[in-house]
Amino acid sequence: GGNCRKGTGGGREGDNRNGREAGRISTPDRPRVLKASEELRTLLLSIDHKSYPAYKSLAGIYRFPGFQLSIDHVQGDPFASPSHLSVFVPHKTAGFDASLYGTDARKTALEDYLIRQFGKEAAHFNFQAKGSGKSGLISVTRCGQEILSRTACEISGDGVWLRFHAGFPANGRTINARELEKILFDFIPACVRKSLLCASLPADEIQKRADLADDQEFIRSELERLNLAAFVADGSVLPRQSGVSDLPLKGCVSFQSPDSLRIELTLPHKGVLTGMGIPKGITLIAGGGYHGKSTLLKALEMGVYSHIAGDGREYVITDSTAVKLRAEDGRYIEDTDISLFINDLPNGKDTCHFTTEDASGSTSQAAGIVEGMFSGWPLKFGEGFSPACRAFLIDEDTCAANFMVRDELMQQVIHRKKEPITPFIERARQLFETCGISTILVAGSSGAFFHIADTVIQMDSYRPVDITGKVKETLNAFPSPLKSQEEAPAFRLPELSRPYRVNGKRVSDAKIKCFDRDSFSIDKNTVNLHYVEQIADSEQTAALAYVLRYACSVLADGEKSIAQIADVLEEMWESEGFSSFLKKSKGGGYAASGFARPRRQEVCACLARYRK
Repeated sequence: GGNCRKGTGGGREGDNRNGREAGRISTPDRPRVLKASEELRTLLLSIDHKSYPAYKSLAGIYRFPGFQLSIDHVQGDPFASPSHLSVFVPHKTAGFDASLYGTDARKTALEDYLIRQFGKEAAHFNFQAKGSGKSGLISVTRCGQEILSRTACEISGDGVWLRFHAGFPANGRTINARELEKILFDFIPACVRKSLLCASLPADEIQKRADLADDQEFIRSELERLNLAAFVADGSVLPRQSGVSDLPLKGCVSFQSPDSLRIELTLPHKGVLTGMGIPKGITLIAGGGYHGKSTLLKALEMGVYSHIAGDGREYVITDSTAVKLRAEDGRYIEDTDISLFINDLPNGKDTCHFTTEDASGSTSQAAGIVEGMFSGWPLKFGEGFSPACRAFLIDEDTCAANFMVRDELMQQVIHRKKEPITPFIERARQLFETCGISTILVAGSSGAFFHIADTVIQMDSYRPVDITGKVKETLNAFPSPLKSQEEAPAFRLPELSRPYRVNGKRVSDAKIKCFDRDSFSIDKNTVNLHYVEQIADSEQTAALAYVLRYACSVLADGEKSIAQIADVLEEMWESEGFSSFLKKSKGGGYAASGFARPRRQEVCACLARYRK
């Protein structure tokens, strides 16, 4: 999704991506010999009614008609996390035309579709094999509305990999091999036939997925040419069913762009599509409460990813580098230059090297902006500069009020020399003109932002109205609250290329524990990502945990900056796949399902929040 390109590797360490030696697939630990499926059946019969740990003897790769089944990791107990399995179907057997996965976007879309299809088929057999605990469970990644690059399915140079989980059956803790035989020899082959072979799937549906991927990438490429920060198609459905459901709300008002902001695109497959183009610069989204301001911003926030057909936001496309900003009271900040916004603190604390265990709303928001900037900033600002973040998305409701604006009366009562904060309203124009970073801001209480806006969109009963001209006329009667540029501290680029190092022992084998989408811990050090709002899926959080552990154990040498570390991580994912981050972990050697690729921006946010 967004600016993250999907790698072409097979996702298994040591694979020969142009073809394997017959009968052998290598891992870092040892060569794995390809065995006949009947050998697996014989093994099953030999361990029937034995104690559960005997299941571990099944680990290996087996040849089935049309595919290979790999038992990668066997659970130690019927009540433990289910076993890890994968199937590999050669391209010749799968039968998908190479054009269906010929581009990164098409490949990710096809992988997403195959995961969903395998999940539907597996649901028919779920718990059909009986036993204790998780016996009979067959599960694969549950995909949301976004189309993400996931380890659950990877299309490599030689075929299709599909990774999933299965609960090996037992009665108590005694092996029930007959029930597992049903899973391995009946249920899984049926799922493979119906979900991973092109001949069993509707050709028109697969082609529609590929065409949609092309159209979405075309819109992304057009944003830069048309000088836009985002695009929202006419007819889009932006509201969601609820705070816990990301499905489109039925019966709501569909999006219709104002004439003055409407543009027309001719997509490669869909043809002519109209919608609202949000120009680069400073855009203000205003309007009364409950009229759709935050709903529009939320759609733009997730528009950095592609969405499935029927989501309602499949043609809502935002600059793929856009970062949502907000205040994060209590967050951890270390050695960050926030002097662009905050200086001369009364306690004399250095804001060029600002560190705190418990940030305020204003310092956390200042750090968020700088972190967004340095997530890809070059060592020297100069020719050829391209910021890692080209747009900030901000909702006034979730910001620190004193960081965003100071009205005229407050400036008169509290002199600038007594106020360490240079508010965002005074920096937004400079960020755009100097760094090329646009701002899309939702404002419902302060009219001060009208003075800096290039475009003003009013949301009126969920319909956007361009009121830029009306606002410009009205401003004549309201003097700007901004002070002259001479009185404000000079705009100085923060120092952005500081070396990143880990304090204390290396964490290469540290235990990782994930807490859904919001956070994870490494060696009992929790990384809180609750306010990193563009993480779309808990599988991205899980991937971030392993990426961070690898970065801290291998790359954080005190010489590379966060941006340089991110460069290495991206290159590794491109060339070797996610399994490259498991090399230093216990139990590594196979690529498990349960991980999705995060954007570079979230990787850098994760690095910045690690307390070591």
